[in-house]
Amino acid sequence: METSASDTKKPIQIEIFPKRMIKPDTVEGLLNRICSLEGILRAFIQGPRLPTKVPFGPAVGTPVHHPLRTNVHFGKTEMGLEVLVGRITLELAGKEVMEDINTICEDTLPCGFDIREGRFIQTRQTVSDYAKRGPKADPALYGLYDPKSKIESQVNLLRTNEKE
Repeated sequence: METSASDTKKPIQIEIFPKRMIKPDTVEGLLNRICSLEGILRAFIQGPRLPTKVPFGPAVGTPVHHPLRTNVHFGKTEMGLEVLVGRITLELAGKEVMEDINTICEDTLPCGFDIREGRFIQTRQTVSDYAKRGPKADPALYGLYDPKSKIESQVNLLRTNEKE
């Protein structure tokens, strides 16, 4: 069976860019509602890191107890939020869910936001992906981590099609 260019459906990537940094409870509510939609392939959050220890100065090594460094729940999974969220990137199966995402953002984000469409997450294996995971890396993880850090501290997988 042959496929033509009109039969192939490429995923769409969008970026939700709030006007302010988002608190953890807002992130939790927003992502739980977005991830409950059909057609969300990958979600990626970015923002400045919340350090666990003072990195330099006279108090170097002293623990930092930042009030926004907390655990959030996505479905049945709990994970530590280590960044102050300033940007959310989503990969969608199609444009059908764009209106739903816009409605959810309007309901959840009181500060205003922009939604942009473009290429924000790698779709092909990079040199860092190859060096870190080898030639048979999971395509869902392409470009989703810092090559200097351990994968366990950067990526949390929430698979919805796994059997419980």
